[in-house]
Amino acid sequence: MSEPRNIKKVFRSKPTVEGAGVRLRRAFGNAETGLFDPFLLLDDFRSDTPSDYLPGFPWHPHRGIETITYVLEGDVEHGDSLGHQGTIGAGDVQWMTAGSGIIHQEMPKDDAQGRMYGFQLWANLPASHKMMDPRYRDVTRQSIPAVTNDGATVRVICGEFEGVSGPVHDIVTEPEYLDVTLQPDTGFVRATPRGHTVLAYVIDGEGEFCRADDPFAYDVQGANYFDTERDKLLGNRTLVLFDDGDSLTVSTHDEPVRFLLISGKPIDEPIAWYGPIVMNTRVELRVAYDELREGTFIKHG
Repeated sequence: MSEPRNIKKVFRSKPTVEGAGVRLRRAFGNAETGLFDPFLLLDDFRSDTPSDYLPGFPWHPHRGIETITYVLEGDVEHGDSLGHQGTIGAGDVQWMTAGSGIIHQEMPKDDAQGRMYGFQLWANLPASHKMMDPRYRDVTRQSIPAVTNDGATVRVICGEFEGVSGPVHDIVTEPEYLDVTLQPDTGFVRATPRGHTVLAYVIDGEGEFCRADDPFAYDVQGANYFDTERDKLLGNRTLVLFDDGDSLTVSTHDEPVRFLLISGKPIDEPIAWYGPIVMNTRVELRVAYDELREGTFIKHG
């Protein structure tokens, strides 16, 4: 029998500073290790103030993870130790598999209005793939299909919606990454694989996400979020983590809502995480940082 997903927990993204002084908001990260398996971190770097983001993310290493950068406005110029360089523009996605190791930089650039809007998701790799060859998938906005149906418009970055597949395939954690916009007075039902981690991050408007039978058990940073009927509507920079089940529902009232819908198959392995490197053991972490100091970090190139 099909079972709908309820809300497990609601979060508000929190201000933080990363890179060379980039001011952004973190929806989840190291403090929630394991709760979002296979995902590790989701950063929201939307800003209309160039000084918030122009310091950028100068040269830094990654090993054992994938970084998924989705840009809505502005550009992100990037380069790496393997000789790749380019620009991620508005509507584009870069799906980078760091694997055995890569050193790169990401430098945000504003658009004509001074805007830089985007998100970066970190996805873990299982032990069997931690030391795989690094690879890039540079996905242009033109290659991301958009499906419109019954008041919903869905950009399919990874996974499948209404029989339409996204351009990113062959990812070991079987992720789905959708950019969903619902018009006012619209209902949206999405089937989800049982056992997969599913989350939604609201980036515009407000919507009612499937709520638990006991709303008082779920809170935002210690405060009950569902005291009133109005509180069922979750808005910008709110993240919803769902319980297990076969489907989820989202509905709108007077306003539209736009959200990122992300899911993946949990890895269920130990996590040893320090900075931009995520391995399974502390010994593996020490090896990685020793190799950085010794100049032997890059294995393929």
